[in-house]
Amino acid sequence: MKVALPLRTRIQRWAVPLVYVCATLTAGMVLPRLEHHFLPNLVSTMSPSAAMSIGSAIASGMIALTGIVFSLVFVMVQFSATAYSPRLVVWVSRDPVMSHALGVFTSTFLYSLSLMAWVDRDGSGKVPMISGWLTFGLLVASVGMFVALVQRIGSLQVNRMLIFTGDKGRWAIDELYAAPPPQAGGPAPSNLDELPVAQTLTYTGRPQVIQRIDYAALVHLATARSAVIELDVAVGDTLIEASQLLRVRGGSRPLDEAALLATLATGDERTFEQDPKFALRLVVDIAIKALSPAINDPTTATQALDQIEDLLIRLGRSQLDLGTIRDVQGAVRVVAPFPTWEDFLRLSFDEIRYCGATSVQVMRRMNALIKNLLTVLPSERREALRYWEERLEGTVERTFKDVEEKHDASVADRQGLGIGEETDEAEQVHSK
Repeated sequence: MKVALPLRTRIQRWAVPLVYVCATLTAGMVLPRLEHHFLPNLVSTMSPSAAMSIGSAIASGMIALTGIVFSLVFVMVQFSATAYSPRLVVWVSRDPVMSHALGVFTSTFLYSLSLMAWVDRDGSGKVPMISGWLTFGLLVASVGMFVALVQRIGSLQVNRMLIFTGDKGRWAIDELYAAPPPQAGGPAPSNLDELPVAQTLTYTGRPQVIQRIDYAALVHLATARSAVIELDVAVGDTLIEASQLLRVRGGSRPLDEAALLATLATGDERTFEQDPKFALRLVVDIAIKALSPAINDPTTATQALDQIEDLLIRLGRSQLDLGTIRDVQGAVRVVAPFPTWEDFLRLSFDEIRYCGATSVQVMRRMNALIKNLLTVLPSERREALRYWEERLEGTVERTFKDVEEKHDASVADRQGLGIGEETDEAEQVHSK
């Protein structure tokens, strides 16, 4: 059956400034009237002319500051999109500080106008005290938001972007593998294909990305009908028209399709939830863009490999085979695709190895990375690592013709071009 998945709801960025504007307009209409009618003696000692001048200066200055600041912010974000990755800069542009800063700036402007409307009201020669102090409070808040906004723009430096992405990846690993689905792991049952397919769900609609899967809810649904749910999609997959979502095998009765669909959260783009590969993807994007002929910055690629090494160590120490999920009695209820250790290694190494093949710095850093992983990770992870170690050796052998260059590129060096540590391969090349 073809179904359309509901989109995952999120608060739109424009809604935050809109709330600020509505609250300010409401306060601007209500608060001065309350002061005028119920607190007629609570007035400021400031003269009306001074209050008008200050309010006018705040209003005109804030609207100009808002336009200049956010014009510069958009330029910086656009520049970073070309320098790093457009998929990464989207997360920076969604920083709540930007939305709140726009809201505070706009509120300061609007309430300053409201204050001026009530200065010397009906020729009274009075300046509302509470509204006056509220205007100054909003001005101070605007200064604070401006400082916070400058700090956020400073995060667009490449090293901070790498740290930001690495932190998101570490969070995703902890979320997915530190608390895996109950009874997850082990091989899929060999007789799974023998179970009859009772239901099939197929996607219809515009392209959407799987952002999260509620495996516990799927286990509950399958257990209630003594069925097995076989997922054909994984977190991070893009659904297109006629994509098959899942199959229900066996079962006493058909499962509720609406409940099945509710376990799959979709959106317009990938997120870090349950998706450590997305963090690796972004770090690799930064590295290979830095290695492009237009930028030619192997040091940035070396810094990216620092984050990749940390993420791979955490992944290598985690239980990755979560694809078979059982109920509390041990019966298999959900079979889902999960990335393997080989998938993570290919994503982490393949493109950087290819794009950085001519960089001695990148080759040395990758040598050090693989050597360290072989040392610190369990034995079951080492076979795949030795495969990539051989791939790296072959890349150095094909790329560098001079014997000394081959030797330099085969050295393990955590800084790329810092303190080198001779590997067996480097010693063999040097002896030749």
